[in-house]
Amino acid sequence: MRTAAMSITLLFTTIAALVVAPPAAAALSDPSIPAAILETYEGRDLRIRKDIGSTSAYTRHAITYESGDLTISGIMNKPRGKGPFPVVVLAHGYIDPAVYVTGQGFRREQDWLARNGYVALHVDYRNHAGSDDDPESDVALRLGYAADVINAGLAVRGSSLPFIDTGRVALLGRSMGGGVAFQAMVIRPGVYDAVITYASTSTDIVDNFNRWQRFDGSLGRRIIARYGSPESNPAFWRTMSSRNYLARSTEPVLMIHGTSDESCDIEWARATERALNQAGKDVTLVEYRGAGHYLYGPWTDSIRQVKRFLAKHM
Repeated sequence: MRTAAMSITLLFTTIAALVVAPPAAAALSDPSIPAAILETYEGRDLRIRKDIGSTSAYTRHAITYESGDLTISGIMNKPRGKGPFPVVVLAHGYIDPAVYVTGQGFRREQDWLARNGYVALHVDYRNHAGSDDDPESDVALRLGYAADVINAGLAVRGSSLPFIDTGRVALLGRSMGGGVAFQAMVIRPGVYDAVITYASTSTDIVDNFNRWQRFDGSLGRRIIARYGSPESNPAFWRTMSSRNYLARSTEPVLMIHGTSDESCDIEWARATERALNQAGKDVTLVEYRGAGHYLYGPWTDSIRQVKRFLAKHM
């Protein structure tokens, strides 16, 4: 009887996996969104490690939290006062891990959030700054970063730090971090109350691969050797594109993008907006005509958009 019960359990487990993942999807040991959906996420033990500065409006701290088996480092700006304060987790854009320093890439947002009553928690990602290493991260097409962002939200939700409002947590991703944010929200819907993206990469992973990795010497060759090219193995590449899973998401989304973005094409943002609308999701795309990737001119107006969005959904 025990053998029969185990066989039945195995049968239903196999069927469930096939329902979630197309037959041509990579094995669970390979990166794909269906495989990531089946994973267990354990974000926990958010800790302040040391104080590293202060202003009249906030204090600045080095932090760590656990992302599965990895320890992830980061920076936290805490508004002055007792709180509890809502939290915005920051997922930064691409910076070469060899030169990246903790908290890099979001200084103006870190400052603005803390001055306006939000705890700003900047995630370093695995392989960055003081975070633990993951040697498979490059060929995993950033999916490990999405796990770190999911676990950051879970660590905040489960935090015992008295100044944190665990019931109000948003995610802000920029450039590559925007693409990571879209992955996170389809893999684990509901971890965040709201999602904001600035100048996001594409939700079609093929766009990103062709733009940055395909012709990047050994990395492009390693990725193709492992998974095949988008032309030879389109089924796998579909399973890596968050656009194909946006119907799973639950968070309202604010997208901010310049029409002259020299790095992340505005058409990528428009395609993501269409996909979210077609899935019946709450999405707003704010375009700034003539603005480039870093939105230097319209940033002040864009952060007003963020302020209204957070006030509405947090």
